[in-house]
Amino acid sequence: MLVFGALLSPYVRKVCVAAAEKGLDYQLKISRPRDPDPDFLIASPFGKIPAIKDGDFTLCDSTAILAYLDAKHPAPRLIPADAEPAGRAMWFDEYADTIVGHSGLKVLFNRFVGPKLFKVPGNEAIAEQGMAELPAIWAYLEGVAPAEGWLAGATFSIGDIAVASMIRSLAYVSAAPDAAAYPAIAAWYARVCARPAWRLVAEQEAATTPRTDKP
Repeated sequence: MLVFGALLSPYVRKVCVAAAEKGLDYQLKISRPRDPDPDFLIASPFGKIPAIKDGDFTLCDSTAILAYLDAKHPAPRLIPADAEPAGRAMWFDEYADTIVGHSGLKVLFNRFVGPKLFKVPGNEAIAEQGMAELPAIWAYLEGVAPAEGWLAGATFSIGDIAVASMIRSLAYVSAAPDAAAYPAIAAWYARVCARPAWRLVAEQEAATTPRTDKP
């Protein structure tokens, strides 16, 4: 399976961690917006990462891809079978992708992706706006992060992967939740980072991301 994108992206990382959790072989194919791969544009007609090519099947959007992988390779399940944990898992996926992402990516793009990768000036006012929005977002997570186990319950899920992936990306711009201020988040996040699949993808990220001071 080909995964198009770059591991700096929390959405690409989400797909790769899910594939690693399932023991799937995948090849990361770096997608460059200014020089897109023709296969990438077939898989992602609007040029958004991540996208996959699995045999003759193509698909984009990280949540759609995880739903596909969970249906095709159900062990281990990342979207729980039971209704309540499934609902919680999908909520945390949404929380990560749209709520954390809406604010946090203002910081990531304007302080790192734009100026350092695309060589375009960042908008510091927008980055500061994102930073001002994050404390309320982290306060919610601090209140629901479990002392043991995972966000959706006893089973590691898409919700854990999505939220942790966003936190790791924000660490590139010192916008991740501070461990001293948010100890419950820090303890849960440490459990995620200890998982073999997460460590495997983190090693790949360190080798492919153009930066020396990686989180």
